[in-house]
Amino acid sequence: MATPLIEFKNVTKRFGQLTVLDRVNAKIYEGEITTIIGLSGSGKSVFLKHIIGLLKPEDGSVLFRGKPLDEMKKNEREASLAQISYMFQDNALFDSMTVYDNVALPLRETTNLGKAEIDRRVMTRIEQMELGDAAFKYPSELSGGMQKRAALARALVTDPRIVLFDEPTTGQDPVRENAILSMVAENRKKFDFTAVLVSHAIPEVYFISNRILALYDRKIVFQGPPEEFESFDHSLKEEIRRSLEELQGKLSGLYAKRQFKVRYHTELKSGTFQETYAVLVFAMKDIDVLASGLGHDAVHKAIDSMSSFIDSYFSAVGGFSARLGLDEFVTVLPYSDVKEAEAILKGFADDFQERGIRDILSGKLEKVAAEMCLEFIVFAGIAEGRPIEGIDDIIESAKKEQREICRLRCRATGVV
Repeated sequence: MATPLIEFKNVTKRFGQLTVLDRVNAKIYEGEITTIIGLSGSGKSVFLKHIIGLLKPEDGSVLFRGKPLDEMKKNEREASLAQISYMFQDNALFDSMTVYDNVALPLRETTNLGKAEIDRRVMTRIEQMELGDAAFKYPSELSGGMQKRAALARALVTDPRIVLFDEPTTGQDPVRENAILSMVAENRKKFDFTAVLVSHAIPEVYFISNRILALYDRKIVFQGPPEEFESFDHSLKEEIRRSLEELQGKLSGLYAKRQFKVRYHTELKSGTFQETYAVLVFAMKDIDVLASGLGHDAVHKAIDSMSSFIDSYFSAVGGFSARLGLDEFVTVLPYSDVKEAEAILKGFADDFQERGIRDILSGKLEKVAAEMCLEFIVFAGIAEGRPIEGIDDIIESAKKEQREICRLRCRATGVV
């Protein structure tokens, strides 16, 4: 496997008599989103601060591209750490500076860019965070959520190679929580940086993460892809289960993925092996294009409305649904087959085309979409399964069958 971008080797950190990290070993790979999870006070933020050099271990080493930071020459270490940007949990905005000046500060302090280029970069980030109206306000004049977005804009303004996010979604409502995570994922893809997050947004953060690091009792007890963490047997999972239970109400009635699988096993596998069921997988096309045009908050409010529409429609015919990703949903129709599911889907598509999309893209959002000539397109695929088969395989089969089921074309003259 490739050399880790960042590696912890037997790192121990103490504060007086208190040991926070105890011989921690962990690997973070380039170009991925790695999320650090754990109980409150487990040392997640301490771990993060070792990466950027704000803290140094008592024992062990932190390696950057295979070389220990403490063995680098001063200029080499500074060059390595200069590639990293950090978004603090408490935002760390300067109260005496406007949002604009807070975001501009890293460029003014670390680059030789001219005023015009700094202004262009700063305003680009501010607009991306939907803070245009707050650019020349002070942090004390902003809500907690707006302060969080201002801090995120500052973290991204230097186009860093590595960005560390310390609880970027703390204090956010579910829609903005998903909007921030989506923004992290989109910017990581767009600017090709490596992202390391400390987050309590479970399981939403699974949707964007390539790798999970779980801290428990001062050690890393798991590191690997999110899907492997689902089968990880450890007492830390109790926190995850509680989070999943709380999430059901947050996602407009949709089941969290784990609960969805539990219901699948309970409701379908307890039946006869001859009974078939149908799986429908929904996805929105070009979500990044919509987000860049309409803004992340607006798009995720639309996605949340879409999830409500899906849940309401299919629960009325005995189905149950879950969110697979930020813009992807799955529905199971028990005791059904492809033919019956096709008929139900046609009714859903007609209803969604008639009123669903217009309910989602209504008012100001519809006007903006029309002015920008954007399209809102929904795809769906169907597959048939039996209780003896794994649900993940059937979901993948349904994805391969996806086709467009409805489209709203926004033109300057209106919606068609």
